[in-house]
Amino acid sequence: MQIAREAVESFWKLNTSGTKPTKFILCTALNSCAKLLNWRLGTQIHARIIQKGFQDNLFLNSALVDLYAKCDAIVDAKRVFDLMEKHDQVSWTSIISGFSENGRGKEAILFFKEMLLGSQIKPNCYTYVSVISACTGLESVFEQCALLHGHVVKLGFGVNTFVVSSLIDCYSKCGRIDEAILLLGAATERDNILLNSMISGYCQNLLGEEALKLFVEMRNNRLSPTNHTLTSVLNACGSLTILQQGRQVHCLVTKMGSESNVFVVSALLDMYSKCGSIDEARHVLDQAIEKNTVLWTSMITGYAQSGRAPEGLRLFEHLATEEDFTPDHICFTAVLTACNHAGFLDKGIEYFNRMRKDYGLVPDLDQYACLVDLYARNGHLRKARELMEAMPYEPNSVMWGSFLSSCKIYGETELGREAADKLFKMEPWSTAPYVALASIYAQAGFWNEAVEVRKLMKQKGLRKSAGWSWIEVDKRVHVFSVADASHPRSQDIYGELESLNLEMKEVGYMSKQIFELESVDDGTLLIGRELKIEQWKGKMHET
Repeated sequence: MQIAREAVESFWKLNTSGTKPTKFILCTALNSCAKLLNWRLGTQIHARIIQKGFQDNLFLNSALVDLYAKCDAIVDAKRVFDLMEKHDQVSWTSIISGFSENGRGKEAILFFKEMLLGSQIKPNCYTYVSVISACTGLESVFEQCALLHGHVVKLGFGVNTFVVSSLIDCYSKCGRIDEAILLLGAATERDNILLNSMISGYCQNLLGEEALKLFVEMRNNRLSPTNHTLTSVLNACGSLTILQQGRQVHCLVTKMGSESNVFVVSALLDMYSKCGSIDEARHVLDQAIEKNTVLWTSMITGYAQSGRAPEGLRLFEHLATEEDFTPDHICFTAVLTACNHAGFLDKGIEYFNRMRKDYGLVPDLDQYACLVDLYARNGHLRKARELMEAMPYEPNSVMWGSFLSSCKIYGETELGREAADKLFKMEPWSTAPYVALASIYAQAGFWNEAVEVRKLMKQKGLRKSAGWSWIEVDKRVHVFSVADASHPRSQDIYGELESLNLEMKEVGYMSKQIFELESVDDGTLLIGRELKIEQWKGKMHET
């Protein structure tokens, strides 16, 4: 970036001195403007090019296409491209990359097809990287990626690190992580570009352990992680709630001088918050060189997720009144989430209304989802349903799922049935709505309906997966499931749980009776099961 700034300054001095710029100088200045995203100076240089009669020069036009594409002026980029009498790899790649980076993947792929069929220009590795990246926002992402993968192999680019890395990224983003793993395994050389992409892919697919293993391999091979790698690894530590490993990565962040990167700092905040160390998260924020909306929002979210929602709301009020702070939609989602966790219905409604009134922000689906969930969690299910009908968006599966959970809590059969029916259509292979609806029927005493739901699950081949929890003790992670007896100290664990259960009953705790479906050989049985909310809390290592 510094070199680009110096080049722009040199061009400006040259221009003001009256010296006539050559085509080479103009091309260099355009490339520098593209790196700096300096659209204004780029348009002035474009005018100088026309003034000098250089508008038919291939290299200058290619540089102009690249400049406008990178500055989000894709219409201008296309206009320059269409007026070019001749094209080369650079101009084709620039226009394809421009449409891809501007979220217009379909147009990027159409230009790629036109390049293949309507010209004699062959794509290079950068062209493939651009068009593969364009696939990620399409509905048919996997099919398009697979087609391009075949094309890449056929033309001999299957060993190019940049191309393979983009394929790994594309497969990972569409949930085909197995395909990404095969690509990594087939790579002749595992450099930091490939490993960075694979680590990110593992994290996107909630495979945090695999991401950490690959990160360790990367460090053992003395390969340098990027800020993007550090962000992904910190996200993995947060999702696995492994605080000690997260602290070690924090040390590496400090050692590499990455504490000035806003995304790394945001990932640190998120990691400490998810690991329950909210005070360390606040310390990271306080030590940040530059604080912006991203970091403040991460901190508010951390307070909300750590059971300290009122502190998050106080932080927002402090920012809104005493700091030069303008919240965005994501920040208001965090604020409404904090209200949700704390059960502050009136405050949630107030903040929702302030979005439009104080900041001119039109609430989008995420903010409506928070408000609907807030109404539902507080027992105002009819009001929540009315809001879902009145809002200018179609409710998605997440909204219906949270609404169904609230119907289960409050025993609302009619609305629960409606929510479950919606989810049956939106997520036909998910077991959650079937289990929730059966539980609602059981609590209401509708035994036949509950059994019918279970039969429907069986007919569709759906089976509820077991839930897992884990705890880290003495640098070892211990994993548990329902009725699990595989741990070597299972007897001690269940003995401690029973002791805690007795202590809770002595102080007046009454277990809640819930209903779950169990499968038996000759059909379906609905049984009552005692819901025990005790937690062992890691006492195993003390005994």
